[in-house]
Amino acid sequence: MKKVIITAIGGLALTALALSGCSGSSSGGSGGDNGRGPITFVQGKDNSNIIATLAAQWNAKHPNEKVTVKQQSDKADQQHDDLVQHFQAKSTDYDVVTTDVIWTAEFAAKGWLTPLEGSLKLDTSSLLPATVKTATYQGKLYGGPYASDGGILYYRSDLLKTPPKTWDELMADCSIAKKAHIKCYAGQFAQYEGLTVNFAESVNGAGGEIVKSDGKTPNLETPQALAGLNQLVSAFKDGNIPAENKTFQEEQGRQAFEAGQYLFMRNWPYAYSLAKTDSTSKVKNTVAIAPLVTNSSLGGHNLAISAYSKHKATALDFIKFMESPEVQKEIVLKASLSPVIASLYTDPTLVKAAPYLPVLKESILKAVPRPVTPFYPAVTQAIQENAFQAISGSVTPDQALKNMQAAITSAGSGN
Repeated sequence: MKKVIITAIGGLALTALALSGCSGSSSGGSGGDNGRGPITFVQGKDNSNIIATLAAQWNAKHPNEKVTVKQQSDKADQQHDDLVQHFQAKSTDYDVVTTDVIWTAEFAAKGWLTPLEGSLKLDTSSLLPATVKTATYQGKLYGGPYASDGGILYYRSDLLKTPPKTWDELMADCSIAKKAHIKCYAGQFAQYEGLTVNFAESVNGAGGEIVKSDGKTPNLETPQALAGLNQLVSAFKDGNIPAENKTFQEEQGRQAFEAGQYLFMRNWPYAYSLAKTDSTSKVKNTVAIAPLVTNSSLGGHNLAISAYSKHKATALDFIKFMESPEVQKEIVLKASLSPVIASLYTDPTLVKAAPYLPVLKESILKAVPRPVTPFYPAVTQAIQENAFQAISGSVTPDQALKNMQAAITSAGSGN
């Protein structure tokens, strides 16, 4: 699962800043792995308004190596395309880039990220192993884990005392929503990366898988995958997932839940602090959280160094700063992000201030990665297109999975 808010999908983003001070156009610094000087940090939308504070902290200590923050949109697909455009142009304007965990294989395979080895080696011993894996491709580390992510089930504690533990229990609890004259379940079902996440969680929760461990061979024409997709199709048909969800990304669902319109919401951790603090939130005192009834898709963001950066040594130091215990605690407290340092999940001070941490840890430990493949854009497109057709009723679930299988097979062969 945004998010600073970095969401697997939602991402961070300040108001666009002028790039006149970006490192790509600056002078100074020797370039290569030892290059030092001003850097540009790129991320998605920052709904928690934390990145400006962190940047100011860095700049106060590094007056000759200041960081300029460029924020992209709040849509993961647009963030991805912006990075691709700059990488393809071999632009030196971006130094440290925020990458969704699903982009590691693609960007590394194309030579766009700097391996963190040799003089740029990063110590990952204190980090959650699962987060390190998301930044690793073919045995090499290509990024520093910054924020992990696992999906969370949000619910109204004033209407429901015990959260559901299975999909069937969740659907049965929709009767409570009907009695309260509100809607039942909000997720991310627009045709974008969020649909891939929600589809994957249903398939994984039913015991299926999308792609085998080789990253190429799809495994969707199975009873388990069909059961997972049928759960979503049936929920849309009977209205437990209202039709408006076919336009929902993270923010639309969050806003509807905060407005008191839904009993349940599937979202990332970033939504917790906003639901508790937004002035317009109607669920400040009633929002509660539980693990998803399915296995979460593993989300999160890593910080990588562009292969074309001229100031890689400074970029590495900035990544270390963002991974430091002080910064990691701050992003938990101010943005309800999932830290990547394992010990923070049992830090008494943090758990007292952020009681959702145990739920978050459980979600991450059970999370299932999305397909690890350099062909991921084609794979997720196949999932989005066919899953959307199924929940929209234009094709049967069986046919959707058959079409998905064929498209992913083609993508895995590089076609």
